[in-house]
Amino acid sequence: MSNIHCEMPEFNPPSEEVRAILENHKTVAIVGLSPKPERDSHKVGKYLKEHGYKIVPVNPGQKEILGEKSYPKLKAVPFPVDIVDIFRRPEAIPPVVDDAIEIGAKVVWMQLGIAHNQAAEKARVAGLKVVMSKCIKIEHMNMGKYRFSDK
Repeated sequence: MSNIHCEMPEFNPPSEEVRAILENHKTVAIVGLSPKPERDSHKVGKYLKEHGYKIVPVNPGQKEILGEKSYPKLKAVPFPVDIVDIFRRPEAIPPVVDDAIEIGAKVVWMQLGIAHNQAAEKARVAGLKVVMSKCIKIEHMNMGKYRFSDK
């Protein structure tokens, strides 16, 4: 049985850096993207696609999601990925982070409620930026606020 529990992020970049990530990185692999419209991952993927991001579904059980080819794993994606957005349980995070490092991703993003400090530290040491327990859609919607204040 796993002893992984819900962690609190030990570190997150400041709002200005989160905004810069979203402005400068436009290809987002969504690990755990669901084909079901009621799921948060689907809503986030749809929102990102509608706002100019190239989304890359990563879900081994699907051929296509939101009109985009789905890949069984990160390492199967045949082009560079900027952000790896993770919708998986905490115990599934370390191998996804390992793959993100291996494919040369720039950012690992763990969705709202998901944090894995050990995997995050490994990603940071490898040179990736890491955001934990934040929703990429909410952060994008709030970007305008970050221009003048970090509050």
